[in-house]
Amino acid sequence: MASGLVIYYSRSGNTKQMAETIAKAMNSAQLSTKCKSVDEVKVDDLLSVDAIVVGSPTYYGRMAAPIAQLFDDSVSKHGKLDGKIGAAFSSSANIGGGNETTIVSIINMMLIHGMTVQGDPQGDHYGPVSIGKPDDRVISQCRRRGQRIAELAKKLFE
Repeated sequence: MASGLVIYYSRSGNTKQMAETIAKAMNSAQLSTKCKSVDEVKVDDLLSVDAIVVGSPTYYGRMAAPIAQLFDDSVSKHGKLDGKIGAAFSSSANIGGGNETTIVSIINMMLIHGMTVQGDPQGDHYGPVSIGKPDDRVISQCRRRGQRIAELAKKLFE
């Protein structure tokens, strides 16, 4: 059975809420998924799942340091994430606060690992973004992303 892991860093709780929504949608779509703070994740955890979703608040147009550290540490597993599904999401304080640059930087690292990243022709193309506390639109985009990741994982790994 395919499985997923949603990893997040959150100080305000906004990114955590997005992560939990995505993980719940993945589980509802029958993909066994855990949701963990980056502090609870070891690099080896990335090897045991088929889909990895990473969320970060945006700081100066880039991801939070603990998320960057996880990817820095993942260099030791280079080539072992090849073919896994990857996705990203972000939150920020302002419109134009760097959400997309944060998501794209996470996706770039996933692509270097050889991961498969699925865009979305509707809504948040690169991944869900929130300005401040997630509203109904953001929650809907998180649910959609979780469901799409689960569907792709089941196609590829079951």
